[in-house]
Amino acid sequence: MTTAYLAAEGFDAQLREELARAGVIVSATHDRLLVSEQSAIASAWAANIWHDCIEWPVESIGNAAKALRGLQRNWAMYAPLHHRRAALIQDRLPHVSAKPIVFPTPAPTAPLGSWTLLAPDRMLAAAHCSSPFPNGEVTLVEDREGPPNRAYLKLWEALVRLRRFPGPGERCLDLGASPGGWTYVLGRLGAEVIAIDKAPLDPKVAALPGVSWRGESAFALEPGSVGPVDWLFSDIICYPSRLLRLVEQWRASGLVKNFVCTLKFQGETDHESAEAFAALPGAQVVHLHHNKHELTFMLTSSQGT
Repeated sequence: MTTAYLAAEGFDAQLREELARAGVIVSATHDRLLVSEQSAIASAWAANIWHDCIEWPVESIGNAAKALRGLQRNWAMYAPLHHRRAALIQDRLPHVSAKPIVFPTPAPTAPLGSWTLLAPDRMLAAAHCSSPFPNGEVTLVEDREGPPNRAYLKLWEALVRLRRFPGPGERCLDLGASPGGWTYVLGRLGAEVIAIDKAPLDPKVAALPGVSWRGESAFALEPGSVGPVDWLFSDIICYPSRLLRLVEQWRASGLVKNFVCTLKFQGETDHESAEAFAALPGAQVVHLHHNKHELTFMLTSSQGT
């Protein structure tokens, strides 16, 4: 049973640490691709996980492409080495659209395999991968006019991955909202948004229909003063352990159906807190393509909350 974990670019060290903590032995490394002869585990720092990898000789470019087509239709190339030869193989495979996603469009559902050349005459491939995006990289058509900062891209990506978009009739709580990048996204989707931050929202965001602001600390906010919400969002800058206590408070209140929160690491990566978030029933903890040294925690009612 061979599994390969593709690290998010620039976060190889975090992936290695995460795998080591889980007892995963890395048997080979190919740039950002870490290979193990053990069954796959859930990995927050892997941009993509290649399941049940197979390795075989590459007799020719044509035979390599034929072998891949025999497994399934859609393939994404990962080619840190032998790029020219790999590109010739990929050219003989069905085209996979690389167009940026227009928000709000859900993530694709079609299976997407991944492959790489270990050597000019040796291939590693997996027909089943964790991400529906080539190498786990989500490219979005950006909104360069409306949002007050670029934080909105993280929320866009999270919702695209969840294939769920808050809208009219849904009540959202945005903790640590200022200047309002996430509130902007939710307001434009037509949801009711309660933005919580001691600092005010950008005036353009505050003027959106359905948006209200409360000049309070997210950590001092009593759940009962807000009431039931369909979604709780947080992009607060704080230690992940403190965010975990906040999330646990809101989960215990029974007032929240869905959570999307950013775990921001300051200095060393707090793997222990990330593991605690991942252990919550139904949770996902992932490194979004638009995350920096941070992870995103997602827990929705459709996942068994």
